[in-house]
Parts: sequence; C-alpha cells; structure tokens
Amino acid sequence: MKVVLLGLVGLFIGLIVGGAVGVGAGLAWITVFHTNSFEGYSGYLVFLTFMPIGMILGALIGAIGLGYLAARKPAPLPPDTN
Repeated sequence: MKVVLLGLVGLFIGLIVGGAVGVGAGLAWITVFHTNSFEGYSGYLVFLTFMPIGMILGALIGAIGLGYLAARKPAPLPPDTN
C-alpha cells in the first residue's frame, strides 16, 4: 500500500515538475534556434510539444523513483551491545 501511495505522489509531483522543465526546455529551444513566432508557432511548439513530453517523462521518473524508494527494505539495526 505504501508503494502505491508513494508512486501516485511521485506521479503527481513528476507531472508538475516535468511540465515546468518541459516549458523551460521549450523556451530555451526557441531562443537558441530562433524559431519563427508567426501566428504563435513558437508558443504551440512549447506548449503542445515540449510540455507534454516533459510531463510524461517527469511522471514516469517520479512514480518509478518514489515507488523504488518505498519498496526498498530498511537497513537492519545494529545489535544492542548492552
């Protein structure tokens, strides 16, 4: 149960962070490659290409990463020497 809940939390956080990173990457792309802005083409490129790709990758990485961390067994405690 803990793995599923943390996986869903990772999915949600990954969506948000991945979308922001995708928008940043898209803005960097149109700046570096001087993308044409005629009739909002550069905006379509950022918000319909880079943002969804960033959201998908972020969601996958977040869900798998937090699910993996939740599934790990805790480190064993050292023996009591008293």
